[in-house]
Amino acid sequence: MMHPDLMKRFDLAGRSALVTGGARGIGLEIARTLRMAGASLMLADLDLDATRKAAAGVGAEVRAFRCDVADPRSVRDLAAAIGPCPDILVNNAGVGCDLPTKDISDDDWRLVISVNLDGAFYCCRTFGAAMAERGSGNIVNIGSMCGFIVAKPQNGPAYNASKAGVHMLTKNFACEWAKSGVRVNAVAPGYIATKMTSNPVSTWVELTPMGRLGRTEEIANVVQFLASDASSYMTGAILNVDGGYTSW
Repeated sequence: MMHPDLMKRFDLAGRSALVTGGARGIGLEIARTLRMAGASLMLADLDLDATRKAAAGVGAEVRAFRCDVADPRSVRDLAAAIGPCPDILVNNAGVGCDLPTKDISDDDWRLVISVNLDGAFYCCRTFGAAMAERGSGNIVNIGSMCGFIVAKPQNGPAYNASKAGVHMLTKNFACEWAKSGVRVNAVAPGYIATKMTSNPVSTWVELTPMGRLGRTEEIANVVQFLASDASSYMTGAILNVDGGYTSW
């Protein structure tokens, strides 16, 4: 049986957490995990009805909000609607794009960069700055192994560039706010089994040393670790959770 003092290091009781992109997939699993760890929870997503449904499924007291992270005004409105700045922010909202360069339209490029990179910046700027002023806070960004490598067989310059940017933002904010009591880290998932990967390309599995796709809870567990006191001396870290894909 785990010693109570050790369990306490992973406990999030008494802390509030905001998860963007929390209505489905990895974001929803992160929300469930943080709630199980004791955090009071807020979900934000573009589809308010879906977010409300997801929140009700996680817990009766989970709050749901609409937010377009690509719109800085929407992020500021979210902060105003929430009230006191949350203790934990998980920047999970994102979109994918695996088109080769010749097929990427201007709108495709702007959508991916604006949601994945601009959105992470706007949320960090709004909530992270408030955390720094308060003197405490914890931000976990969801990057990707594609922020480090070009994964086979698809090409994805827009997605890859956006996630590499998220990784660098993570390091920048970690250094900027470290002495203000704010920690900023990131998780870099590999191929994870969600509705978006319901028909996985065989190459994904073949090139993953563990020989399978990851599970959403395997990402959520790492987020919960980074959000807890168990990782208290970590900031600016980007943790690969990719079944060994980037180890080749």
